[in-house]
Amino acid sequence: MKQIASIEAVLFDLLTALLDSWSVWNHAAGSSDQGMRWRRAYLELTYGCGAYRPYEDLVREAASIAGVPVSAADALTEHWDTLRPWPEVPGILRGLSERGIKLGVVTNCSVALGRQAAERVGVPFSTIVTSEESGFYKPRPESYRAALDRLGTDPARTLFVAGSPADIPGAAGVGMPVFWHNRAGLPFVADAARPFLIADTLDPLATLV
Repeated sequence: MKQIASIEAVLFDLLTALLDSWSVWNHAAGSSDQGMRWRRAYLELTYGCGAYRPYEDLVREAASIAGVPVSAADALTEHWDTLRPWPEVPGILRGLSERGIKLGVVTNCSVALGRQAAERVGVPFSTIVTSEESGFYKPRPESYRAALDRLGTDPARTLFVAGSPADIPGAAGVGMPVFWHNRAGLPFVADAARPFLIADTLDPLATLV
């Protein structure tokens, strides 16, 4: 497999690229169909607002829009500690860390939930940047840039692992090569920024960097 030269750090989307947050949303909503509608409504609100509004408020508002009981928003945060990494994630991240690659996450949520979710991965990160801290939701550039500043790395030498299509132009826009971990098999929009690689598992990362 072709390698990216001179990568010194890898930044990840947390709640999709590393963790199976879909299952937690679906459980809180009561079904996979309701969970999908709710999550889509949440993503539309998030990508549309840009500047940070409390994550929990957006989740609750999205439930109302999607026709999901508003109580599901409370259930989501109550079950946040059930988040699980995708099976291959801990081993791959440990391998990268052992090789001296800096690891970090950039996530669209509050500080408290971001830290709690990062702990569920089971691997330490050099930096964790939440939208609450940066003041903006991805795919605005502020969160990506904040993570790069904290790591002290050149964007061209920092790989971003996207979990959703919106992260591709967002991360590429600040100069990072992008690997799209497309677990759900979503269609790629041809006119969007092109990721370096698309895969439905994180396994290629072990030999990509």
